[in-house]
Amino acid sequence: MRRILAVGFVLALLGFGVWLAYAATRGSSTTEAPPITSVAAPKPFRVIFPEGFTRREMAHRVTAVAKIAHRKRGVEPRISAKTYLAVTGRRRMPGFGRKPRPLEGFLFPATYDFTARTTSRQLVTAQLAAFRENWSQLDLRYARSKNLTPYDVLIIASMVEKETLAPDERRKVAAVIYNRLKAGMPLGIDATIRYGLDIPPTKSIRVSQLQSDSPYNTRKFPGLPPTPIANPGLASLQAAAHPAKVDYLYFVRKPDKVHHFFTASYRDFVNYENTHGY
Repeated sequence: MRRILAVGFVLALLGFGVWLAYAATRGSSTTEAPPITSVAAPKPFRVIFPEGFTRREMAHRVTAVAKIAHRKRGVEPRISAKTYLAVTGRRRMPGFGRKPRPLEGFLFPATYDFTARTTSRQLVTAQLAAFRENWSQLDLRYARSKNLTPYDVLIIASMVEKETLAPDERRKVAAVIYNRLKAGMPLGIDATIRYGLDIPPTKSIRVSQLQSDSPYNTRKFPGLPPTPIANPGLASLQAAAHPAKVDYLYFVRKPDKVHHFFTASYRDFVNYENTHGY
């Protein structure tokens, strides 16, 4: 009898414990906050603007990336070539005079992320911010000593960007430009003619085009072209502000299509061209 009573007492305690556990579980379930479900932000798209791209080339790249975004993710980005060109029209840039200027040269080449809701104005604002950040690293004292304005330096940097493939030649090309400006010689840079007459790099420049009255014809008219001819990167900006200390007045592409032959002698320049069949 005692054993039976003891077993019953133990069973009663176990039942009470189970009831307490159930009550605690039920109570906690009514007071707990529902789990928070986090939604990952959509992965941004990416547009890459190489150094030396023109404003129009950047606009074409914007359209190409927008089409890829539509094809691969089914979204319709707000940026487009039309709005990009509209936003990059003439604008007054602080530190570059009071005259409104086209944003050619100020659109810093780099990699930029954007979403489907990003506008062309927001993308251009990011490019201008990157330009100001990089421009602030330049020391313009040497250029000022040569009576060159900040806008002149930007124009020179754009020509350096378009004329050089070998990084170690940037400051030499800049030196040729400085030296020719000082001597009052036409710069003779074909990249400016291509820009002014919209000649693709895959086509040769015709004799009639070399004789054109375009203000970008630096074979015919001395001095700098009216605007930059591309959007230079930091290395070309630095070269334009700090040209090499050399007396070169001429350069011509070597047969490897990458490097240049530099000289201060017109005779050596012509001989090099004749030797290599230019």
